[in-house]
Amino acid sequence: MASESILLVMDMINDLVHPEGAGGKSYVPLMQARGVYENTVRAIARARAAGMMVGHVRVGFSPDYREVPDSSPVFTKARDNGIFKLGTWGTEVYTDFAPRPGDADIVKHRVSPFYGTSLAPLLSARGIRRLVLAGVSTNGVVSAAVREGHDRDYTCVILEDCCAGATQDEHEFALAGLRRFAQVTTADSF
Repeated sequence: MASESILLVMDMINDLVHPEGAGGKSYVPLMQARGVYENTVRAIARARAAGMMVGHVRVGFSPDYREVPDSSPVFTKARDNGIFKLGTWGTEVYTDFAPRPGDADIVKHRVSPFYGTSLAPLLSARGIRRLVLAGVSTNGVVSAAVREGHDRDYTCVILEDCCAGATQDEHEFALAGLRRFAQVTTADSF
């Protein structure tokens, strides 16, 4: 089953999850309190040991933010604050989760990891049918991946202890809505 699965570590970039990143005040406290950093390191190690592919999904934009739609309250805020700029420290994967040679690097310009990215062709080419999901935010990229993955006929597994929202309520509310589309488990049980 490992060769038919991929662990997607989503939006675990410095701008969002590094204590000194722009989003550090939003996600870092809950990630620290819930052990998300340690759990994600353990999940990545377990996936690699099982021969499972690891992919890193990163939100990012050109230096001039040409991909940001003026209608998006999320991404116009990023543009206005100068974050999620590709080629900068902020869009690099957090060091503890650093990619290795052979890992997939999927850059996205929207919430969904599927929209306008290389993810679908990668999954098809590799014969992957099962998505194991970790990342921030639970109500953002994780939710989008589960819903779209489900509708594309993938088996979706959420590593609950490798995800966070800006608040515990946000995280739990998102999970409550996703349980009908995905298995919810932990870093030690996938």
